[in-house]
Amino acid sequence: MTKTHYRADRCLMCGSGKLDLALPMVPTPIGNDYLPGPKQPQECYSLTLLLCQDCGNGQIEDVVSPDLLFRSYTYSTSSSLGLREHFRSYAADMLGRVGKGSNDLAIDIGSNDGSLLRAFRDQGLRVQGVDPAIEIAKRATDEGLPTVGDFFTSKLARDLRERLGPARIVTANNVFAHSDQLPDMADGIRDLLADDGVFSFEVSYMVDTVGKMIFDTIYHEHLCYHSVRSLESFFRRHGLELFHVDRIATKGGSIRGSVQKAGGPRPKGAVVQSLIDLELSLGLDKPATYLAYGERIRAARDATHALISAVKKPEKKLAGYGASPTVTTLLYQFDLGEVLDFIVDDNPVKQNTHSPGQHIPTYSSERLYAEPADVLVLAWNYVQPIKQRHQRFSDNGGHFLVPLPLAYVA
Repeated sequence: MTKTHYRADRCLMCGSGKLDLALPMVPTPIGNDYLPGPKQPQECYSLTLLLCQDCGNGQIEDVVSPDLLFRSYTYSTSSSLGLREHFRSYAADMLGRVGKGSNDLAIDIGSNDGSLLRAFRDQGLRVQGVDPAIEIAKRATDEGLPTVGDFFTSKLARDLRERLGPARIVTANNVFAHSDQLPDMADGIRDLLADDGVFSFEVSYMVDTVGKMIFDTIYHEHLCYHSVRSLESFFRRHGLELFHVDRIATKGGSIRGSVQKAGGPRPKGAVVQSLIDLELSLGLDKPATYLAYGERIRAARDATHALISAVKKPEKKLAGYGASPTVTTLLYQFDLGEVLDFIVDDNPVKQNTHSPGQHIPTYSSERLYAEPADVLVLAWNYVQPIKQRHQRFSDNGGHFLVPLPLAYVA
């Protein structure tokens, strides 16, 4: 093990040493490590995907230190399009499923700026957040959303239960895939839950990651790439039961799992087995499926370069739109570092920085009106709201090129 990372040789979910090469990927720096100051070398880590023969979990090869990834985290939930509304709906859905008592407690793991906690608080619940990003945790606490600035562990779970009592609701959204200590995390959730409590989590879904070409969600914060099959057996080993799964549109295609203590009051829904059957029918338990996926990714890369060559004029620059961890993955897998002149983004935190590793200058989207340019929409899942926001750019003759799922001009 080095100071910054280690290479995982066992499954992070079941502990098996039977890991097969599934999806070779180009190594990248930490995807969110945009440099605000002078350019400096940044270490690259493997993103290659491995598949556990025993439980079917997918995981990346290199595990980067969580302190390096999350202690100074800058991403804020409220900066993502539609997520505040998503969490309000989420809280209402959870309370419809669980019910609400007069003194119920909701705990959010990886609570970030408290967007989901705020929605639960507005519904009358006591709330508590846990997030290792120290500054974000402090800001949330200052705004009346108490947040422990640390990683969630079974020890912390016991401390919270002793101080606050059992939790009726525990949530972990787009963070359950982030931990290399998932068994301890599951044990902590089990110990924290009330007997009739529910743990709800959202993670990217392997069916969508493969089927919709969402390979850019593979980056170092996301250690595991989940299937219902791998999750169902994982929770069972830790005294928990996955009793319901919803497929949702978040992050291009995710699942929301509902978990209770083993022997809990809710019946196990038929959807759990039906999704496992779907995954097996798609071959998600076989490395060959992911190797074929790699061929599709390379074909999409070549199609994107061909589109750029066909559309781009010598007198125009080419800008990328979007500055996020997914963009870093896309830039490296599609070899776009020498193709783009600059990047634009609407998040002020990313403006006037340089992209990880390739050090492409990154500005406000107003830069598009300062010089002739076409745009490659790196945040391709958001192409429609981006186009709507910049209708004037299109009216002035600018083109929006979209790399995925198949390269086209929007």
